[in-house]
Amino acid sequence: MTETPQSSVRYETGDGVATITLNRPDAMNALDIATKVVLRDAVLEAAGDDGVRCVLLTGTGRAFCVGQDLREHVGLLKARDESLWTTVAEHFNPMATALATMPKPVVAAVNGVAAGAGASLAMAADLRLLGESAGFNMAFTGIALSADTGATYWLPRLVGMPKARELLLMPRTVTADECLQIGLATEVVADDELAARAASLARTLAAGPTAAFAAVRRALAYSATHDLTESLAHEAELMSLTGGTADHAEAVDAFLAKRPPVFTGH
Repeated sequence: MTETPQSSVRYETGDGVATITLNRPDAMNALDIATKVVLRDAVLEAAGDDGVRCVLLTGTGRAFCVGQDLREHVGLLKARDESLWTTVAEHFNPMATALATMPKPVVAAVNGVAAGAGASLAMAADLRLLGESAGFNMAFTGIALSADTGATYWLPRLVGMPKARELLLMPRTVTADECLQIGLATEVVADDELAARAASLARTLAAGPTAAFAAVRRALAYSATHDLTESLAHEAELMSLTGGTADHAEAVDAFLAKRPPVFTGH
């Protein structure tokens, strides 16, 4: 893939994991247009690469991502640039969709504050590991904007509608410990242990039954908008699908042989 000249997004693969790292630490990993393009393309590349069995999204410096780059935003406002109003559809929505629907698990390693669209991107992941100094801030209404990148979709599903209303209408930085209590965080670890813990978790998921993980992601998304009867029918379809995979056969053989399974993701 192509990076910006400033390498504002790093994309690395290894052990079945695609690690996507926002790399504008001096700007708290704010998303200017150039960075949004590269980040979107990185997420889409990871989604479409069969060799990638887990995606790890993280940032450098003291922030995970503070969302839209407001310095650039001010300039675009003054210029009445149309890109202000097309960026959600062109950049943010494809990122959110790919993170949520790719047929492999996604881990967010939140190394610092995640604000605005940055919080939304982290919420799109299956698992969110937070460093102890990290936090979430919905931010949007603080600058008199509505929410984007799936914030109004993810937040109520993670913390419930009343808490989502509170955090969106009265934005504040929610500490890592509170994030753990209300369901925004899967796990909180010491800052200096976050990178290693997240990488280890991503490698473990990448070595797992990828088709089964993908099916579970699909089933969860489907059940959110369908009734029990429809969800049961959909589960039956996915059970039939995963029952025919090489990984399922391997799991059964390994069980009978009393050995750990070795999954290929197929």
